Parts: sequence; C-alpha cells; structure tokens
Amino acid sequence: MNSYCTYALHQIEVAVVSVVAIIDKLDETDLLVQPTEDKHSVGELLKHIAVICRADFYISGGASQEEMDAYYEGVSLNNLKDIQAELLSNYSHLEQAFGDLTEEELHQETTSYWGVTYSRYEWLLEIVAHLYHHRGQLHAMLVHCNGKDPKVPLFE
Repeated sequence: MNSYCTYALHQIEVAVVSVVAIIDKLDETDLLVQPTEDKHSVGELLKHIAVICRADFYISGGASQEEMDAYYEGVSLNNLKDIQAELLSNYSHLEQAFGDLTEEELHQETTSYWGVTYSRYEWLLEIVAHLYHHRGQLHAMLVHCNGKDPKVPLFE
C-alpha cells in the first residue's frame, strides 16, 4: 500500500475509533435529540457518519446520483449497535479498497455527480475531512445542546 494512503487511513481510523467510543457513551434516546429544528438529529448525523467511508469511496469511483440514492436507501440503521457495526464495516471496506489501488489508480481523476473532480487520492483526503467535520458536529451537539460530554479524546 502507498505510504501516504497508510497515513491518511490511519487518520480515518482515529476518527472512526473515537466515534465508536462516543457511541459507547450514548443511550438509544440520545439518537432522537435534535438541537436545531429542521436540522439533523444525533441519530441522523450518526447514520450519515456511519456510511461516509463507503459512500465517499463509491463517489470517488464515479458513482452516479441514482447509484448513490440506491445505496443510501439500502442502508437501514435503527440503533447504536447497528450504527457502530456499519461504521466499522465501512472503514474496513475503505481500507481494503484503497490498499488495492495502484499508484496510477491513485492519480486517476474522477468527477462526482455534482461536478467536482479530484484524484482518487484527493478523494481519500476528502473522506478524512468529511469524517472529522461531522465528528466535530456530533461532539458539539452532544456537549453544547444535549449537555452530555462523552469525554472521548478526539485526537491522539
């Protein structure tokens, strides 16, 4: 595996492990907390976080909007245990998939269905940013809106 991918995947793993630890501190009722009307609940945000690794990998491969809609519709996560399992499974899938890419494939550019063009490696970096962004949102929602600090380290 390309050493840069190894390093990027390690940062994704840090985010995934910390989200798993946060989920361990939650109760099923926390999934229903919706700090802002017309915005995602904690549960909806966790479901989104759980699928980022696989969904963004599909996008990095040029998946169409219809293919992504079908993927999202096929995901059913109804409790904390399922969310954790999906998050870990999707990280494993991403790690394996990027581990199998050649140097040439990492430099290959693909365009998302909304028109953004990145190399496959840039898409991997986007996944790092995407996970860290939503993990920060989750932490802020829990601490500032739900009064529940999970006391989980977010960085090594």
